[in-house]
Amino acid sequence: MEDAAFWVLAIAAVGFGAAVFIVDSMARATFSLLASFLCVGAELLLIDLHYLGVLVILMMIMEMLVMAVFMVMYMMNPAGLMPMSMVHNRRGALAISGGLFAALAAGIFAVPWPERAGRPPRDPTFALGESIMGPKMPVMMVIGIAILATMIATVVLATHRGRYGDGA
Repeated sequence: MEDAAFWVLAIAAVGFGAAVFIVDSMARATFSLLASFLCVGAELLLIDLHYLGVLVILMMIMEMLVMAVFMVMYMMNPAGLMPMSMVHNRRGALAISGGLFAALAAGIFAVPWPERAGRPPRDPTFALGESIMGPKMPVMMVIGIAILATMIATVVLATHRGRYGDGA
């Protein structure tokens, strides 16, 4: 069942990614890209990279929604829903993307892939963090919490009511 879910999500991610260039409006392209990233985040969850999966999902939701808000605010095209071409130089783009796809696909079969040495780690997220940050991982975890607290405090203090609400 897990393998089937992985392949369904993989095909959906590629399909939504292709839809970014097929749909005829910025808003539809934005939400197609969001759907593609959500499928990728769900795949990360399937392979037990829970932290990265949740991070990708939350980050992409916020990023795409902010992008949609800016489209509504600043585009002369109302909400980015009026038809428009999302691809420029169609022939050149098809030639470049087709050639790049062929080269990458050939690389998959031409590269001598190494055999796995040992077993996968018990906690892949911790192992990834340890390999990226080394002994500084606990410090970065504390800094991440401090940055989150700073963002929350900044939003609270920036509201119209101020820090103490309407009473002050």
